[in-house]
Amino acid sequence: MMLINGCAGMSENSTKSHSCSNEWYALVEKQIPSGDGQGHGPDMGSLEWRSVIEFKLGIRGNATIPPLKSDQWCSYINTRFISQP
Repeated sequence: MMLINGCAGMSENSTKSHSCSNEWYALVEKQIPSGDGQGHGPDMGSLEWRSVIEFKLGIRGNATIPPLKSDQWCSYINTRFISQP
């Protein structure tokens, strides 16, 4: 039982790093800038921002991608495109 609790904690921590959080949005923005280089761009984490990220990755319109509004979208992007620090 102790081992199961330990694994659950590890899984929870690793999942948390993939969640839709301000820290995660900043990590994505650093690797895939959504702005025009002059300080203009969508608000990080907004649906517009998520759409721009999909566009920049060349995956917009792909039916296998989870909905923009979902936490699964963040996990999908994180797993396939984001380098962890």
